[in-house]
Amino acid sequence: MFRSVLRSVLRDRHRFALPALAVLIGVACVSGSLLYTQSLARGAAQVQRASRPDVSVEVRPIAGGTPPGEALLRRLTSLPGVEAARGTLRGRAFLVARDDSLVGTPSADAGVNFVPDTHGVDPRYPITEGHAPDRPGEAAVDQWSARKAGYRVGDRVRLVAAGEVHQVRLTGVFTVHDPATAAGGTLTAFDAATARALFAPAPGRYTSLTLTAAPGISSAALAERVTRELPHGLQAVTRAQLDAEAAAAPDREKLGTLLLLFAGIALFVSAFLVSNTFTMLSAVRAREHALMRAVGASRRRVLGIVLTEAAVVGTVAAVAGYGLGIGVAALLTRLFGAVGGPVTTAAPDVLSPPVLLVALCVGVGFTAAAAFVPALRASAVAPVAALRTDTPVAALSLRRRNRYGVAVTAGGALLMTAAGGDLGVLCLATPVLLAGLILLTPQLANGATRALRRPAGRLFGVRGTLALANTRRNPRRTAATAGALTVCLALVSAVTVALASLSTTAGREARADMPTDLRITAVDYAQIGAHTAARVSHLPDVAAVSSVREAGIRLGDGSVVWSAVVDPKAVSQGHLAPLSVRTGRLDDLSQGIAVTRSLAAEHGWRLGDRITGRRLSDAGDPVGKGLRLKIVAVYDGPDALGPALLPESAVAGKGDITSVLIRAEPGRTAAVKEEIRRTLHDPLLVVEDRADAGRDAEQGFGQLQSVLYAMLSITVTVAALGVANTMGMAVFERRREFGLLRAVGLDRSGVRSMLRVESVVVSALGAALGILAGGAAGAAAVVGQHGAVLEVPWTALLILFAGAAVVGVLAALGPGARAAAVPVPQAVGGETG
Repeated sequence: MFRSVLRSVLRDRHRFALPALAVLIGVACVSGSLLYTQSLARGAAQVQRASRPDVSVEVRPIAGGTPPGEALLRRLTSLPGVEAARGTLRGRAFLVARDDSLVGTPSADAGVNFVPDTHGVDPRYPITEGHAPDRPGEAAVDQWSARKAGYRVGDRVRLVAAGEVHQVRLTGVFTVHDPATAAGGTLTAFDAATARALFAPAPGRYTSLTLTAAPGISSAALAERVTRELPHGLQAVTRAQLDAEAAAAPDREKLGTLLLLFAGIALFVSAFLVSNTFTMLSAVRAREHALMRAVGASRRRVLGIVLTEAAVVGTVAAVAGYGLGIGVAALLTRLFGAVGGPVTTAAPDVLSPPVLLVALCVGVGFTAAAAFVPALRASAVAPVAALRTDTPVAALSLRRRNRYGVAVTAGGALLMTAAGGDLGVLCLATPVLLAGLILLTPQLANGATRALRRPAGRLFGVRGTLALANTRRNPRRTAATAGALTVCLALVSAVTVALASLSTTAGREARADMPTDLRITAVDYAQIGAHTAARVSHLPDVAAVSSVREAGIRLGDGSVVWSAVVDPKAVSQGHLAPLSVRTGRLDDLSQGIAVTRSLAAEHGWRLGDRITGRRLSDAGDPVGKGLRLKIVAVYDGPDALGPALLPESAVAGKGDITSVLIRAEPGRTAAVKEEIRRTLHDPLLVVEDRADAGRDAEQGFGQLQSVLYAMLSITVTVAALGVANTMGMAVFERRREFGLLRAVGLDRSGVRSMLRVESVVVSALGAALGILAGGAAGAAAVVGQHGAVLEVPWTALLILFAGAAVVGVLAALGPGARAAAVPVPQAVGGETG
């Protein structure tokens, strides 16, 4: 049987080419994603080991714990089994290039303390040029960053750390393997005093302590000894645990899951193509299968033959897909790795047994599963069918399918309506709705072709009429071909509607949430310096300015009140922003707290009441002395200045500054904005007005949209292959039809035009259903969100529909040329199978 299957596959290899290609693409996406995440994990572990070769055990605070201090470092240094101990200081430090741009990736830029040994050498940061920094005003940077920025030893360089710009002299360049540089960031080393001033979590404290085990002492044994010496809130972590944490970073796992999700979608769409191919082949081979039954083959044997063919095709596609997956892994490394930085991943394990096994299982399993229903139908062909050339489809089964389709579509629509913005319900409703529409596609295709018959006849004459008749001839095939495009464009249109709406909503909220003429914020991972507001206040045409920090207060009943910490002088009498005071006076803010009307109503507070509680740390734990604050005003205002206002004196010197708000003199907003930029001269600070804030918020979704479109384009490619495959197989099935059409006067261009119209109609039908379902899903997701604004990007949706028509035209080019080249005498004189 296997030899027979091989001969059959080789005979029809041209018919299996596109289904195999679709499965190949899906397998390549799966194996490439797995190889990439594997190499990322290995690379991270390698960088972790190479970055701190002297670490056997790390002592670090548990969430909310007090960082380790100098006294603990001295005690652990004298502990038996400890060869060396080191206090580590690490924080954000950004290297600025000569053109005022940032040298590295802001999310990865870091600063550390240089800890020399008795020979003046730090094993973590070996100096290759110059010397180590040993006094304030000096710094050393990693070799890659210095080369990229064009800096040399002795140059004056700009750094941004702790929210302030620093001019320092570059004293040295060092080599390093560090997570910061591995992720495309920069690493800057400072002397001990400077690093302590910039990065110490508290006076006399370190970010962490690292210990080197003496010869003959294992990391686990040393960690056990160290743990007995640690106060509450600290933990000892072995080197093996550190390597495991680096390899299993949550962000990396999320990226791997996202890549696999889109690979799964590509495979799902491929299933339509495979199923359609075997369905068409079963129709062509109906007499062959009937003859096999007539000479004694059982239904199980026919079923086994078809499934074995699918397994052979799946195996070939899986092996080739795994090979392509190695290239996909390399491409992902270039796309998601550090831009121009050191290599962040280890070389892919090109013969990874787990990934290879997954590729084979996915390729063979998906192909066989997609071919199972057509194989079942092929095995059901009666022996008497050997006397016929085809097997008609019973109308009853189509009527039953229509009833099921109406029920499933109605169920999906009801689920979507009842979702109320619940993404879990929407994720269930959307596939149900799509399944119902796919079940209804044959009926919808009949209705659409009837409606298009007269326009197509006028536009294309008899070619259009024939094309629509051919589309209606086999509505199941039309549905299977259009189904892949329906699924793909549903995903694309859902993303398009949702992101367009979220972008519009974000822009409106950003403009409405801007309480003043200008605002200074820091880019992600950076911070605003403590003296920024003071520097801005001295500029001309600045009417009022205040830094804003966020502070949480845990009340006696356990609830938390979040407040904006501001300069009371700036907000009094509406100098900074228009706040509507209902009762009390903001002029008295320095003596208490102001709350919004909604917050006061929620807690039953009135003017003059006392609020008692404790301030929350960044980790969410109560810290410091208890607070007893009098309500001095009840007001209405924007979210940026609410739901409560605290004076700076209440929590002085605590918490990062989230923004600096500026009110300019009338008509001087643009001039003040440019003057602030020139004065601060900090590439990490963003100075924006209301228009800038809205535009930046809207553009924030652009990168996400590009990534999603790039991933979904793979599924659209597979769906396009499905249309091309259907048109291509139609050429082999309908050779005699084409010959007869040529014989009665239809020229070659007419044949090509007829196939193009067929292809475009099928593609447009799938696109229309997909855009309808996806647009509804995207709209339902947006409407259910509080405050969201529904924005339907009609232009983008029309472009998607037009793109589907283009796909139809392109898919018919090759099949149309082959159909037009069919010799008339050969086609009319015989039949093909």
